[in-house]
Amino acid sequence: MHAQGILARSVPRAAHMSLLAVTASVPRPLRLLTCGACGKIEAAFTVQKGVRGPQKLGWQGLRSFSLPLARPFEASRRDSLGLKRGLSSAPQAVLTAPTPKVGANPEMAKQQGYEVISEQFIDEYNSTAILYRHKKTGAEIMSVSNSDEKKVFGIVFRTPAQDSTGIPHILEHSVLCGSRKYPLKNPVGELLKSSLNTFLNAFTYPDRTCYPVASTNLKDFYNLVDVHLDAVFFPRCVNDVQIFQQEGWHYELNESSEDMTYKGVVFNEMKGVYSQPENIMGRFSQQASFPDNTYGVDSGGDPTVIPDLTFEQFQEFHQKFYHPSNARLWFYGDDDPNERLRVISAYLDSFEASQSAKESEVGIQKLFTEPKRVVEKYAAGEGGDTGKKHMVYISWVLCDEPLDEETELALGFLDHLMLGTPAAPLRKALMESGLGEALVGGGLDDDLRQPSFSIGMKGVAADKTVEVEELVIKTLNGLVDEGFTAEAVEASINTIEFSLRENNTGSFPRGLSLMLRSMGKWLYGGDPFEALRFAKPLEAFKERIANEGVKGVFSPLIKKFILDNTHRVTVELQPDTEKGVKDEAAEAERLAKVKASMTKEDLAELVRATEELRVRQETPDPPEALRVVPSLSLKDIPKDPINVPIAVGEINGATVLRHDIFTNDVLYTEVAFDMSTLRADLLPLVPLFCQSLLEMGTKDMDFVELSQLIGRKTGGISVFPYVSSVHGKKEALSYFMIRGKAMANQTADLFNLMKVVLKDVQFNDQQRFQQFVSQRKSGMESRVVGGGHGVAATRMDGMLNVAGWVNEQMGGLSYLNYLRSLEKRVEEDWPAVSQALEDIRSAVLGRKGVIVNLTADEKILTSAEPHVSNFLDAFPETSGDRTCTWNPVLHRVNEGLVIPTKVNYVGKAACLYDAGYEMDGSSYVIQKYIGNTWLWDRVRVSGGAYGGFCDFDMFSGVFSYLSYRDPNLLKTLDNYDGTVEFLKNLELDDEALTKAIIGTIGEMDSYQLPDAKGYSSMIRYMMGVTWEQRQQRREQILSTSVEDFRNFGSSLEYVRDSGVVVAVASADDIAAANEAKPGFLDVVKVL
Repeated sequence: MHAQGILARSVPRAAHMSLLAVTASVPRPLRLLTCGACGKIEAAFTVQKGVRGPQKLGWQGLRSFSLPLARPFEASRRDSLGLKRGLSSAPQAVLTAPTPKVGANPEMAKQQGYEVISEQFIDEYNSTAILYRHKKTGAEIMSVSNSDEKKVFGIVFRTPAQDSTGIPHILEHSVLCGSRKYPLKNPVGELLKSSLNTFLNAFTYPDRTCYPVASTNLKDFYNLVDVHLDAVFFPRCVNDVQIFQQEGWHYELNESSEDMTYKGVVFNEMKGVYSQPENIMGRFSQQASFPDNTYGVDSGGDPTVIPDLTFEQFQEFHQKFYHPSNARLWFYGDDDPNERLRVISAYLDSFEASQSAKESEVGIQKLFTEPKRVVEKYAAGEGGDTGKKHMVYISWVLCDEPLDEETELALGFLDHLMLGTPAAPLRKALMESGLGEALVGGGLDDDLRQPSFSIGMKGVAADKTVEVEELVIKTLNGLVDEGFTAEAVEASINTIEFSLRENNTGSFPRGLSLMLRSMGKWLYGGDPFEALRFAKPLEAFKERIANEGVKGVFSPLIKKFILDNTHRVTVELQPDTEKGVKDEAAEAERLAKVKASMTKEDLAELVRATEELRVRQETPDPPEALRVVPSLSLKDIPKDPINVPIAVGEINGATVLRHDIFTNDVLYTEVAFDMSTLRADLLPLVPLFCQSLLEMGTKDMDFVELSQLIGRKTGGISVFPYVSSVHGKKEALSYFMIRGKAMANQTADLFNLMKVVLKDVQFNDQQRFQQFVSQRKSGMESRVVGGGHGVAATRMDGMLNVAGWVNEQMGGLSYLNYLRSLEKRVEEDWPAVSQALEDIRSAVLGRKGVIVNLTADEKILTSAEPHVSNFLDAFPETSGDRTCTWNPVLHRVNEGLVIPTKVNYVGKAACLYDAGYEMDGSSYVIQKYIGNTWLWDRVRVSGGAYGGFCDFDMFSGVFSYLSYRDPNLLKTLDNYDGTVEFLKNLELDDEALTKAIIGTIGEMDSYQLPDAKGYSSMIRYMMGVTWEQRQQRREQILSTSVEDFRNFGSSLEYVRDSGVVVAVASADDIAAANEAKPGFLDVVKVL
């Protein structure tokens, strides 16, 4: 059992992900972040080794306190800006455990050809786990049985690449494009139209490929399982070169006289990945650290190498590695364990044993005898100050022999102690050094066969890069000599133990988080059960610390695995304003040479093949093909919305919402203060105000002591603004929220610390605040490059409604510009900035209009009331000037936001309410259908973008289109506009319409844990959404007709004719758009 692995991750590090068909419902911009290969929307950033981000729960997730996704009408919508901050957690949390169930009938298992390798009861999860081997093929199956209704299945293959052509990644995409039983273009997408799934995605790691699914509906679950098993074992792609061309790469030539281009979903996706400096840096580090095994190449694919991949190599890779002998299968939940074995037997029995398991073994990288230093370049924007845009990244491979369980656990705790909170000494030393703008590096990474540790900085001056490395070594030496404080160790242990026992994985299925942990051992010949246990190892570790002392445990680890470890790679990444142009020129030259080598007949054939592929991509599957995909029926769908108990009361003048839900002795709370009293000029400062509350000290405690106290006494505290439009109102709904959780017996501590955070923190540390500003500016610049679609969406909203304008001030391009000017203000006029922070506190923190949200069982709710009362007594009845109003919106103009990138992010939006549209629940069905069909086919499949999606926000009336990692600009806008005629001429039979309705309800009814239920209920209360309205919307969804689709097409004429466009793109692509349509885009240089 390894410490890093025992915590759940929302997205695996070192993985690419697949967007299967989630283009229809797009959350608000801050959640509009896809990941890796084809990321499901809610995953955040490209995920690869060494890049820290909000991409996982677990150890790093503790650094990124995750808000539950609120669902006012259950349907997907965009949330306002949320500052997500992680603090420590408390001990003695009681595991939310499902009821145990027995495994499969032993005699039946034997008859079906399975032998039991091991059977164990996992106390930590109240589950019976049985590890089977399929005797004929050697496939291994882990069957975890309990009462959790969120059933999970996954199949994992070791898929070690030998080069950077991206075979594993392209294959991950391609196997889902039709199979033996389901011979249509996108069976998974078709299944999604009528699925109640709670998770559906795929991951490509550097050494494995995973295909997991989850659902609470039994019939739906086994439909998902069957489609995926048929896809991985019998895909059409191995006999259909056009699938390989579509998902991987191909030459595209529309006319013989035109320039030839590369197209392909993975090719364009990876061009986007390679546009992000942090991604490039992580890849350079991984490849330099592992030159002798599969980690020395890029399984996702290097865009300069992907065109070297042949179809024959693609076929051979599938034949070799997608075999039961190389498979690990995982089941989890309350379904019948006998049925699990029966279902997979139908597939496994079709194969004979092979040598694939041996051929897929991942070799060990022997440790270096001396450190390495690598200097590389990344493409930077022209005209900026590149002198302070260097990056430094130091990484150690920790061992070349397997670690024992005790050492793995200790290293996990060490990682958290050094980097887990802003108060952690290594993180603090780097941020306070002034050597760079922000941290990079993921700390401990134990997803791969050999664990590594990495840390670094970005925004570093050219002459300071060596100092960063020296500071890391100096700080580590200091920790060896001085150790960690007792308070820090207590807070770290409590943080980790609370997280383990609470087992709160958010919207990510618990069973899948366990699967990913288990694979980290299982795939390399280790014990898959080990990663599921934590109670006894944790108690033994605490005892060891008590006996040996903090220094006795951690100092030897730092010395052995880091300081005395010669397998160290330092990567320095230097900005180069000419690299982007040179790379594009090199690609153009390569294509020109290929074209020059072709005969007229070759060119004519390529033009024909290009058109043939396009026609295929844009031609719908015939009805008879669609009917083979299993689906649910309307009788499987509940007629009523999910009910969350709510009781509305009052304490000390504040509204109190009580949600009587079993939470296993944990109290979850949010306190929302009316933010409408805040002056408009202070809005851009709100995110930094939130960060300061949690990362500055009080009169009696510095921020390190405060952070540790929160870690020892609570399950975490976060602060963030919430801003949204409200249906029928011009004014924005706005609240400043503080959120926390704790065990019931620590409720007094929780509310006392929330009060301390809000009232006692002092804004007097100029240097630290300057670090916050630099860190956020750097983060925003990274977001523009990696998540330009979110920036475009925020920008368009800011032009269309007041709430959008507020959110743009706090998280869009205006915010980035504000941060750039604020750096100088902090330096030249700190007293004024400090006073502005106090002005925000004075304006917001008053009891009038406060809403207190409590989620727990009735006994805990009742016992919490005195503490709520004491908390509220600390604040004045009113706050600030109650006359502040926010009316502005951004000037409405089409914009081209210029950044250094190889891909584009294209948005178009308008407010349908301005055109007279009246809200109807059918719009949920229609927007999801548009994304799963028209935009999927035209923007992604045919257009080559990584993603194309649309969203209708019922509160503001804004309908928006967005694309992600898109090679096109004007062509994508034409496809958006084509939605009108697509809908107006749409023909849908009853079966297709029913599927669309069911899929929409499934999205509305997605599974939520207790804290998310309480939070969603609170948001509905704030927005004025009643049970009757929810029921009405549901009935409208269930009664959606084809005529509703056609009428909505007419409504979208307003977006087509009057919509505003924002494109985040390269200078060349924006210039080309303006050349084709003079004056179309106002050009704004961002980076």
